[in-house]
Amino acid sequence: MPSWPIAEITKLLEPSLAHMGYSIYAIEQSGQSGRTLRIAIDKPEGFISLDDCERVSQVAGPLLDQANLIPQSYTLEVSSPGAERQLRDRAEYERFLGHRVNIRYRVGEFEVVLEGMLTSVDEDGISVTGHKGQVSDLPWDDLMTGRLVASL
Repeated sequence: MPSWPIAEITKLLEPSLAHMGYSIYAIEQSGQSGRTLRIAIDKPEGFISLDDCERVSQVAGPLLDQANLIPQSYTLEVSSPGAERQLRDRAEYERFLGHRVNIRYRVGEFEVVLEGMLTSVDEDGISVTGHKGQVSDLPWDDLMTGRLVASL
């Protein structure tokens, strides 16, 4: 499977998508024979709709075709980061303050998983309130991964 220039594709698409009010959450080459380009988009407020994906697809497809960064035929998929998206930086934790999260963190040599409500974010770390109301203050250095939890 030939590898596509993901960094160049990102650099090509970012300005147009930013002008439309979107950011690129992730871009990856996938699918059978590696012929699918998946673009996960995000926006500062709210969640990504089907209309958002269609709008971005209508702009990204022609830009990619014109730039000829992917010489063979490919399938373009535009999606949201998902209901249980990974939280990658402080800004994303701040954005989802008050949402249910699943956090994996270190305690000494051990890994612990905590699920609850993200109740604060500051320069020291985050606080998560568990199901019994217990608040856990977790320093940034101890966090391994965090993601949103889809609510029913």
